[in-house]
Amino acid sequence: MHVELDVAGGLPSFAVVGLPDAGVRESRQRVRGALANSRFEFPQQRITANLAPADLPKSGPGFDLAIAAALMAATGQLRQLSLDRYALAGELALDGSIRPVPGALAMAERARRWGLQGIAVAREDAVQGAMVEGIEVLPLSCLRDLLRLERGELTPVVPPPWPPGGADEGQGLDLRDLRAQPALQRALEIAAAGAHSMLLAGPPGTGKTMAAQRFPSLLPPLSREESLEVTRIAGACGERLEQPLALRRPFRAPHHTVSAVALVGGGSPPRPGEVTRAHRGVLFLDELGEFRRDALESLRQPLEFGTVAIARARASLSLPCRFVLIAATNPCPCGHGSDSGECECQPGAIARYRVKLGGALADRIDIQVSVARPDADGLRGPPGECSADVRDRVLEARERQHRRLGPGRCNAEVPASELRASGRFDESAVGLLAEGHERVGLSGRGWDRVLRVARTIADLAGSERVGDVHVSEALMLRRREHEPALA
Repeated sequence: MHVELDVAGGLPSFAVVGLPDAGVRESRQRVRGALANSRFEFPQQRITANLAPADLPKSGPGFDLAIAAALMAATGQLRQLSLDRYALAGELALDGSIRPVPGALAMAERARRWGLQGIAVAREDAVQGAMVEGIEVLPLSCLRDLLRLERGELTPVVPPPWPPGGADEGQGLDLRDLRAQPALQRALEIAAAGAHSMLLAGPPGTGKTMAAQRFPSLLPPLSREESLEVTRIAGACGERLEQPLALRRPFRAPHHTVSAVALVGGGSPPRPGEVTRAHRGVLFLDELGEFRRDALESLRQPLEFGTVAIARARASLSLPCRFVLIAATNPCPCGHGSDSGECECQPGAIARYRVKLGGALADRIDIQVSVARPDADGLRGPPGECSADVRDRVLEARERQHRRLGPGRCNAEVPASELRASGRFDESAVGLLAEGHERVGLSGRGWDRVLRVARTIADLAGSERVGDVHVSEALMLRRREHEPALA
């Protein structure tokens, strides 16, 4: 984005053009007040500020600082040469102080691509922008700091070492709270080790939501590259982080009334949805049967490719969405299930409830677990295994995958052709999978998904090759016991 400003003779006026929204148009009053209260001159002439390119809608208060600086340069209060080397972004307060705006990281990356010397942003945003190498980031506290920028008196911010303050290991919730569910804990460990999607099916109160909330505590900490990706997306969504960079993996849990556009992105102009906000983290869909059918079906492309393509009349873009899907559902609307003897749901209501998870989407979910109610002895017994112990095994399995597939890659992301070439499957294991093919009802995609899960189970066991026992457990995790709609 570029800000152009013209000061001409005529009746005093101040116009902002270039498809600005209300927040951008109101910058006229903020700029006027900030200049006057900072002891700068506001010209009583015809002022036109153009935000280029003119065909893209503009939003937010981040243009305030650039408009004010352009106006000062146009009236000779600031040298334009000093502005040509830096990109500026910030919201102006009426007293001339500069407030932070989201997106300092993305702005620094774009400025480096344009060949600029650096960027000038609010002091609170400077550390985040300084994480981009090869670019100067100058902190500004007030509008008068532009004069210090002109004289070269501002010192660029030095980024802290990674990670600043140490990477966060989880979300503060521990897996040991999940009692009397050893099969569910094992499935969570496998899903975390290979970044596999998971469906938890069972009646209310069995621990499905508790398990999903504790799943992030099993995942490895964010790498520097992943943290930059998460921070960039948060800035694009207008979110403010507590730290300069994201130190926690995202955990998004949208309500079941979410629309398809809010889930995968869209609108005019197009904006990221929940799947992109969950990039490098977890997307949890609770009460899956209550979600709209079109919203669930829109998840097929993100789950398959790790990206979502949004095409609109004004713009088309591709957004990253490499996340782990954890979905939870009840067997029927009342939650008890027809096998419990307590279900009073009509067959038609059960069919409508279960059909929400279509075959195409269900086929893309790697692990599907039937969760039963725990017994009293298990609930009053000792707690389960803690997250730290499980996390250590997950990290070891991820290291084996990185050595085999390349840095940052997991089994869930591997194309089928590469999986079969590098997976090291025993002939007996493939034969066992062929025997279970008809019994489980696997599709071609389901065949590859079972191989991926089996490869992850072998990685957790420290085995270089995938054997019968690994494929057998993967087939058990693919079995759908609850409803015919999932079969």
